[in-house]
Amino acid sequence: MRNLYSEHAFTGLEAAIVLIAFVVVAAVFSYVVLGAGFFTSQTAQSTVHTGVSQASSSMEVVGNVYGVKDGTGNYLDYVNVTVALTAGGTPIDLSTMVVSYTDNNQGHEPNLTYVGVGTDRGSCPWNTNAAQWCIAQKYNNITTGAMLDNNAQMVILVGLPTSATPNTQFSINFQPSVGAVLPITRTIPGGLTAVQPLY
Repeated sequence: MRNLYSEHAFTGLEAAIVLIAFVVVAAVFSYVVLGAGFFTSQTAQSTVHTGVSQASSSMEVVGNVYGVKDGTGNYLDYVNVTVALTAGGTPIDLSTMVVSYTDNNQGHEPNLTYVGVGTDRGSCPWNTNAAQWCIAQKYNNITTGAMLDNNAQMVILVGLPTSATPNTQFSINFQPSVGAVLPITRTIPGGLTAVQPLY
């Protein structure tokens, strides 16, 4: 009996099917590669934006850091630090800032309590030597509250523990929610007066 089916016809059809399969696989592969490339570029873009916002939101110390001795004990009660934004910086909400303290006499406070904004030293709602900090005064500030604006300065008072005795080196870190940490390291002089600059 004669074979009604020719092998030559199936060769062309099989080649077409194989070609279509290769094209489909290549299309899917290119879609996956493009998708991964888009995801990577979006991640890189978000990293750049985060880096720019972090770099543009930084503080700096303006003037001297002063140590104040209110009581009769042989230790500093608090320090007085004036801060401002770096040039071109974006405003920072200081009420969300984490302030930590450490010294070489085993004194350590990882997160001092923020107690608010005053108009001067006497109106700060705090107790000295109580692991607290406050904003005592604001200069050239446009917004209310604890938002540090461009061209503005804020005087921050940081209560020190009783381990802040003469010849003690201490560090205070101001860490805003956005931006770089501002570390301040100073040494308390051997003899204490009511107010002294710290170096």
